[in-house]
Amino acid sequence: MKTNENLTKKLFSSAVAFIVFLSMSFAGNIDNQFFTKVDALLKTHVKDGLVNYASLQNSSKLQGLIKEIAEADLSGLDANTLQAFYINAYNLNVINQVAQNYPLKSVMDINGFFDKNKITVANSSTTLNDLEKGKLLSVYNDARYHFVLVCGANGCPPITDFAYTPSNLESKLEQQTKLALNDNSFIRTEGGNVELSEIFSWYTSDFGGKREAVIAFINKYRNNPIPSSTKLKFYTYDWSLNDLAKMTGGVNTLDYKTSNSNESRYIVSSTIAKGTFEIKVFNNLYSQQTGDVNELRDRSSFNTTSLSVLYGLNNRFNVGIATRFRKVRNNPLPSSAFSVFGSEGVGSSRSGVTAFGPQIRYAPNPKWSNFSIQSSFVFPIGEDLAGNSEQPYIDWNGATWTTQFFNDVSIGTKFSLFTEVDFLIEDIGSGDEGHINRVSTPVTAIFSYVPTNKLTIYTLAGYSPYWQSEFDYFAQVGIGTKYQFTPNFELELLYTDFSNKFLNTTGGQAETINLGLRINI
Repeated sequence: MKTNENLTKKLFSSAVAFIVFLSMSFAGNIDNQFFTKVDALLKTHVKDGLVNYASLQNSSKLQGLIKEIAEADLSGLDANTLQAFYINAYNLNVINQVAQNYPLKSVMDINGFFDKNKITVANSSTTLNDLEKGKLLSVYNDARYHFVLVCGANGCPPITDFAYTPSNLESKLEQQTKLALNDNSFIRTEGGNVELSEIFSWYTSDFGGKREAVIAFINKYRNNPIPSSTKLKFYTYDWSLNDLAKMTGGVNTLDYKTSNSNESRYIVSSTIAKGTFEIKVFNNLYSQQTGDVNELRDRSSFNTTSLSVLYGLNNRFNVGIATRFRKVRNNPLPSSAFSVFGSEGVGSSRSGVTAFGPQIRYAPNPKWSNFSIQSSFVFPIGEDLAGNSEQPYIDWNGATWTTQFFNDVSIGTKFSLFTEVDFLIEDIGSGDEGHINRVSTPVTAIFSYVPTNKLTIYTLAGYSPYWQSEFDYFAQVGIGTKYQFTPNFELELLYTDFSNKFLNTTGGQAETINLGLRINI
């Protein structure tokens, strides 16, 4: 009996071991088959450093590899296999993101492409930036990665038509680094001047941190070394898509252009990326002077702080809330527009949160990456917002429905034109008859100059007719600037000269001073 028990235990143990072995074998272990499949995919869809994204849009082979990357079991892998895996995982996830949004001009047209959009690698949710920095650069401290991790842009070193494998890793890192640093379009030397890719500016610390160290790294691989005393300059990065179709007359017929600071600016009309938040605070100080110029004149000032919070349900549909806080003050001249913030002096004043409601933003066509529709429906908060004998007007008593159509077009490499057409219904359902007080269709055009990838200077013109029994309108022109401290943090300052029918009739004048803040998280 004891012998049978021992035999049973051995059989049971063997069976358990076999099941564990099988489960490990099918748990996504990375082996030569993975690298062979990557190699075959790249050889089929990559030519001369360009990717045939059109052919990859519905590729089951690409999706199969993305699934393998997501479910990979990396336990027990040696350093070379891990590095080769992560390099291929990065490049394939870049290709996959582009293919999912194709056609497009640039990866920069996909909000959050590098730092927000989540990818899954080895059962862990990450981003392209975190994969590059957290799994490769910070672990292995090898600057040569910058010449094999390809970001989907023509400014990158070209993507290869082969996979990186554990056995070829070292030779291919050396090969691609040497090819890039001897490429006259990547290291530009002309007339004694040297211009480098902005990769060397963005990742200076990876190349040694100082000018001398950067030059020493480059010269290690160059056939014609750069003089050690060379003053380094950086040419503008080309973010246009490394797409084979543009070279062969394929399906991606979008307007291609060399990208620079224009591509780095924040595009107002774009939706935000899946899983991210956009918080916008816009402060509008409107102040008008009215009355006969030869008599006592009055000043009315309205400070409106609008808050918009959007969340990306996906890359094309965002949901959120919109609300506004207002502070109003009517007082005689002489007085300042900023007197609205005070609490003393002659005149009437009022303040409070006046409206709150849902908001959506939608990009209806993925081919129109800079066109979107935004709509909000806000309900009044408070009593007698339109004013009474004791309190001044502060807002409408009824709800407001605003639908905005945004479009943004780059003009060359330094200019852009933003247009906005709105359909606005105000004071919905107020009064005993539930009437609609006012319908208007504001139109706004903003022409921007983008001297650097952080700074924008613009002019604004707007006109809005009010479609009511007695026709009315307003118009404004102004100048503003935006500064993008980081891709996720921006400040805006705008001044406009404002006029309408009433002001023109009475000889009044008005202006707005605006301060905006945008945060993406």
